[in-house]
Amino acid sequence: MMSTEYMNSNGSVNGKEEAVSENDKEQAIICLMRALVEKKNPSSKEVDDLTLRRFLRARDLDIEKGSAMFLKYLKWRQTFVSNGCISPSEVPSEIKQNKMFLQGFDKKGRPIALLLGARHFQNKGGLNEFKRFVVYVLDTICSRIPQGEEKFVVIGDLQGWGYANSDLRAYLGALCILQDYYPERLGKMFIVHAPYIFNTVWKIVYPFIDNNTKKKIVFVEDKKLKSTLLEEIDESQIPEIYGGQLPLVPVHEA
Repeated sequence: MMSTEYMNSNGSVNGKEEAVSENDKEQAIICLMRALVEKKNPSSKEVDDLTLRRFLRARDLDIEKGSAMFLKYLKWRQTFVSNGCISPSEVPSEIKQNKMFLQGFDKKGRPIALLLGARHFQNKGGLNEFKRFVVYVLDTICSRIPQGEEKFVVIGDLQGWGYANSDLRAYLGALCILQDYYPERLGKMFIVHAPYIFNTVWKIVYPFIDNNTKKKIVFVEDKKLKSTLLEEIDESQIPEIYGGQLPLVPVHEA
């Protein structure tokens, strides 16, 4: 008798072969999407299949929706990041706040970013500079993602956060950029040391977070902080401020 590891109750092959079948189906959809987007924007030819797949998955493999999302991204990228990248010289006020750090990798090999929320304040550069900073940070993180992995992890530390740091337009702007232009990049976000007063802002922002992103956000209790991080991150890769071994490395120095 053939083991159920290889044959299901209907007599069809399962397990690894089912996974291969799903991959083949997904690849076929990617090919259809590629034909569609290249016809509408020839520069799509320069984009690899993994990028197209992320946009497809963000829209549950719906070709029309995935293509529309990708073409919107391409148009945005060509205008907002016309030089191909954002340089530190374009975001001086944001970098001066020294609020974003790159901190090693988790057990899956995903790069880790750390945000100190209490260091964010509205500055003279305004919302546009902040959005450029978000793109600069996301591009820098993504450049560190190893081959075979597509996601990153964020630790959002709100220790000392208060209403002076509250910046709804910036928060919603960052969320929009992440969800619309970097789909399927966030692996998990740990929110730590969240003060009670943050609840007011969270209630406003929460409805704008899509369901896939909501599943990746975890609020961590102070007393379980290190143990929670250790579930997914080796101690050698945890920032020193949480009892690990890595000193903080500002994003512009990484």
